[in-house]
Amino acid sequence: MPQKIRKAVFPVAGMGTRFLPATKANPKEMLTVVDKPLIQYAAEEAVSAGITELIFVTGRNKRSIADHFDKAYELEAELELKNKTALLETVKGILPKGVSCIYLRQADALGLGHAVSCARPAVGNEPFAVLLADDLIMGNGKTCLQEMVETYEYHGCSVLGAQQVPMEDTSKYGVVDAEKAGDRLWSVSGMVEKPAPEDAPSNISVVGRYILTPHIFDLLETIPSGAGGEIQLTDAIAELLQKERVLAYEFTGKRYDCGDKLGYLQANVEYALKHDELGEGFAEYLRGLEV
Repeated sequence: MPQKIRKAVFPVAGMGTRFLPATKANPKEMLTVVDKPLIQYAAEEAVSAGITELIFVTGRNKRSIADHFDKAYELEAELELKNKTALLETVKGILPKGVSCIYLRQADALGLGHAVSCARPAVGNEPFAVLLADDLIMGNGKTCLQEMVETYEYHGCSVLGAQQVPMEDTSKYGVVDAEKAGDRLWSVSGMVEKPAPEDAPSNISVVGRYILTPHIFDLLETIPSGAGGEIQLTDAIAELLQKERVLAYEFTGKRYDCGDKLGYLQANVEYALKHDELGEGFAEYLRGLEV
């Protein structure tokens, strides 16, 4: 049996420039979809997959992320005093008991690979998950990370979250060169970052979910800087392929690119329509709009 996945890394040091001015003082991961911030959706997905240690790699002006997951004594006391029981349970239940948070600082903005490498002291010599909160994935029965953890437990190797995209969109994603290895599963032999459609080895793109073995850390320390002078996680995974098997898994849920304004708006609409309290009223409102 492979070692259990207990830890998840959340690279949250990015500046969120595509959402300025909203992200000038507020982390992009704290932007809300209906009534929860993006980072909470990602944390809940990790917990659903059995993760018990959440490792946040933060940057400047990201204190509100730690505050969100911390205990709010004054707020809880006020809600209890006013007998607002439902709201009190919502605030107290952001993370279940037994789940801990660790915060590390990425001092320099040197890319996703560098952010992941900053988590090494907290991860140690264990396989681990990486979740990018920008990629909000609505599960289909199971969450994306639950499906990926099950795939990892069966095959015992690194697993990349993947989806098929139109060939004309390959220049927006990291794309894998891969052969079919099972239902919704591909064996990866190479990776290309944002290839032009005519150069893309496939239409299977990697999205913001990874399960990686600890060997990735050694590679992140030795690979040269890539695009933009940054340490690219894609480059390290390409090196990992030379040493270990890596699989791409096409999850069954729906992904929303919440790093993009249109994707973020789409997520808000579709999550609102599925919301227990708001769904019916919001659907009625939308039907009455004159576009």
